[in-house]
Amino acid sequence: MTTSTVQGSPVKALIVEDTPIHAFILSTILQKFHCEITVAENGNEAVQLFLEGKKFDIIFCDKEMPVMSGPEAIEKIRALGESHVKIVGVSAGYDLEQSFMSAGADIFLPKPMKFDVVGPIIQEVMNKKNNSMV
Repeated sequence: MTTSTVQGSPVKALIVEDTPIHAFILSTILQKFHCEITVAENGNEAVQLFLEGKKFDIIFCDKEMPVMSGPEAIEKIRALGESHVKIVGVSAGYDLEQSFMSAGADIFLPKPMKFDVVGPIIQEVMNKKNNSMV
């Protein structure tokens, strides 16, 4: 894991993804932005991290996973009062945007993840985080 504090503290990213190759691709993209990356293999693991007091700036959440789906995890995370965290719903199905948005996601991105799409989202989170620290 690579972290950098050149522009303030690193963006803390949570990847909620049960398919290792998809988690790896997204991790590779996020490392280019010096994000601090945590991976959860299902929605339940993601919720547990928040219950343990962990904090994240952005979450990339898959839809279909064992134990707990992405939208269900998003609902639970929002119910814990985590309104500041940017949540990105991610899925290969283009018709799934509504299930993420109604659960509380901020944005939906189709797989496969692309650097030029993820980049501006991370930059926005970095700017917001660095401005709030001033």
